[in-house]
Amino acid sequence: MAAPLSKFELWKSSRPIAPTFSDPLEHRAFLKFRLAQAYRIFGKYGYDEGVAGHITVRDPIRPDCYWVNPWGVHFKLIQPEDLLLVDHGGKIQENESGPSRFLNRAAYMIHSAVHEARPDAICAAHSHTTYAKAFSALGIPLDPLTQDSCAFYEDHALYSEFRGIVDDPEEGLAIANALGSKKAVILQNHGILVATKSIESTVFFFISLEKCCKVQMVVDQAAAARGLKPRLIDPASATQTCERLGSEMGGWFNGIPEFQLLEHEEGKRFEYVPTP
Repeated sequence: MAAPLSKFELWKSSRPIAPTFSDPLEHRAFLKFRLAQAYRIFGKYGYDEGVAGHITVRDPIRPDCYWVNPWGVHFKLIQPEDLLLVDHGGKIQENESGPSRFLNRAAYMIHSAVHEARPDAICAAHSHTTYAKAFSALGIPLDPLTQDSCAFYEDHALYSEFRGIVDDPEEGLAIANALGSKKAVILQNHGILVATKSIESTVFFFISLEKCCKVQMVVDQAAAARGLKPRLIDPASATQTCERLGSEMGGWFNGIPEFQLLEHEEGKRFEYVPTP
């Protein structure tokens, strides 16, 4: 007689699954719709900083290209038809792109390098969020302080350089190399970047990492005020927790409610209308 399934195995067998598409044009339309939603979620959280920040998604039809926002449009205003399709050489694809052809050069330098170095990375996000900027100035990685921070245990990197605004390919390549095979990198004096296999998991892990940066600074301050040292989670428990919470499946599942809430607030869901 087979052993009964654990609670986690039962959950895996009954959990929602990501949509699949037989029509590549429908798949492209869905990713553009989802990416525009991701920008509006970032806008709702106040992750904008003037014209800084960008989220990209690899195109399913032309995997050497990615979709990105036009520079100078507020995150809360981004719609699928606004997005630009850009190749790894920074060339905007005329036939597929939205009407505003203003590309953020820093976005191109960073994201093209990440997408080229990481064929598995479907979506990448970077912005200058408050707590990530503050924490990045310390020049240290995240500690396994809480269950949530364990999602990044040994799965985030530190890029300990700051050379000004990213405006050359070498800097973008250096960031991609620092990220390596991990899902996140802390950019010293700059912010954070997250890259995963789905838009949903990228959005969730970005939001979570921003919160974890805040928590660590609060804990460090509270501990210092009491003459204490923070109590870290042991490596075995941190690793086990990361395998669950820090997985692609865990990120995707945790990210879904953000999109559900946005759809409820906006009253707008994905509907595919084929082009005649």
